[in-house]
Amino acid sequence: MTESQENNKEKRGMPLQRGNFIGMAIAGAMIVLGFLLMLGGSSTAEAFNPDIFSTRRIVVGPIIAFLGFVLMAVAIIIDPEKLFRNRKK
Repeated sequence: MTESQENNKEKRGMPLQRGNFIGMAIAGAMIVLGFLLMLGGSSTAEAFNPDIFSTRRIVVGPIIAFLGFVLMAVAIIIDPEKLFRNRKK
């Protein structure tokens, strides 16, 4: 094997690093929080529940869940090693 092939083997390893997993955990928590904020009772034939139109259920919850999905994609794609290397310069 040549030296460049050996260097490539050394660089191979886990494609995701610790920073990626931390970001993914935070994103997962945001997604769960968003869905929990959207939970609640519904209206029945006997009684109308005006809480189904609350801001928490139709605005805040979906926004937090959507941001969680976006953060999940960013956490998977971004290379934390390059991010911190550029920040130190």
